[in-house]
Amino acid sequence: MTLLVFLAWSLLHLSSIFVALMGDHRTVGVTLLWFVALLMLWWIPVSWLEHPIGLQDSAVQYVGRLRVTVQVPVYNEDEDALRGCLDSVLRQTRLPDRIAVVDDGSIYTGSDPAGPYARTFHWFASTCCSAGVDGTWARTQNQGKRHAQMHALTDDDADIFVTLDSDSLLDARAIEEGLKPFADPRVKSVAGSVLVLNSRSNALTALISILYVPFTRGFRAAQSPLHSVMINSGTLAFYRADTVRKHAASYPHEQFAGQEMQMNDDSMLTFYALLEGRTVHQPSSFAFTLVPESWPHYRKQALRWMRGTFIRTLWWIRYMRLNRPPFWMALSEVGQLFLALIFGGIIAWTLITRPGTLAIIGSAIVVTLILNYLIALRFFTVSRTDESRRFRLLVFALAPVAAVWRFLVLRPMQLYAIATCRRVSQWGTRTTIEVHLSHENTERRPKS
Repeated sequence: MTLLVFLAWSLLHLSSIFVALMGDHRTVGVTLLWFVALLMLWWIPVSWLEHPIGLQDSAVQYVGRLRVTVQVPVYNEDEDALRGCLDSVLRQTRLPDRIAVVDDGSIYTGSDPAGPYARTFHWFASTCCSAGVDGTWARTQNQGKRHAQMHALTDDDADIFVTLDSDSLLDARAIEEGLKPFADPRVKSVAGSVLVLNSRSNALTALISILYVPFTRGFRAAQSPLHSVMINSGTLAFYRADTVRKHAASYPHEQFAGQEMQMNDDSMLTFYALLEGRTVHQPSSFAFTLVPESWPHYRKQALRWMRGTFIRTLWWIRYMRLNRPPFWMALSEVGQLFLALIFGGIIAWTLITRPGTLAIIGSAIVVTLILNYLIALRFFTVSRTDESRRFRLLVFALAPVAAVWRFLVLRPMQLYAIATCRRVSQWGTRTTIEVHLSHENTERRPKS
């Protein structure tokens, strides 16, 4: 209720600010502002409607019989991170039936058939045998992540296909929780809940922790009650295997501007699932992922994601039916971008031609920063035993910094990504190992 009251006050306050800026064009100004507010803020209250999807007693046996394959594509990965990833899968309360590791041609100059991960390969084979899990390991020529995934799915009889990044660690109940929504036959994919594994490494990773909140616990949480999650994270996602098989021929060969696109695989699989039925988020299925610890790595990753998201937005608008939320959410994203540019221009023009309005604009900035704190409140919906209260409060305090970062860094990067969207590649983020798993990051116990 407090959130809704503040949102209403903010809209009225921003309306008066915009009227002051627009002068005589009051009606147009207020109308446009309310329209922008609707586009930009609808997901804030809706995200709080999300809750973990439970399992009725009548569906326990059905979900328990589902055959599950976890696919782990590997490319120039830190071996400790890879081993930690596989170990977390083998410690699940609900073990998968198969774990398929595909090394997509990681750079290696030795002669061992297992490539650069021979030590982990032998441990993996032995541990899978002891756990009664079918473990397979293949090393292929480098063709991209999608080809690696399809290599694992060939001749696979699973009911559920789980994608997992090789630098991610699962909470012990991740698979058990992630399977629960599939009790509803209309559900075609489930997004896991993504947390930053190396959040305490430096200031950048702490900032990324709060930057993740609007996407992982904001937009995605708001889309889930509408059964229309638009982008799963490759970090952890679950799919009906027959949905993936149906598109197995086209998935590895998606074309954009005459080039084969290997990036943005997670959004393409989610796109297929949206075409078939419902897509949801399970906030109790946790995966911890390593995020960039340096600016060059962060920049490359962000640009790759932004290019892929822009391309996928075109797909949503083109192929989603008008009576489905994804079409309108995609359209609102485009509208938000253009309107942000227009209003940014209006503010810049006003500052130049009417310096006396500086105080009014300052008031608008204050409201915007407070709104960012309201959005960041969802950071506290998950507590972690590895993060102290002091650290979590410090990260929450970064909400205004994150807002400035989005405006001054991410928005220009987004425009550059759109202008260079033809630059689609295979993995695109690393030719060498860029993030290593430290010992302090190996144990994670989240509580929702």
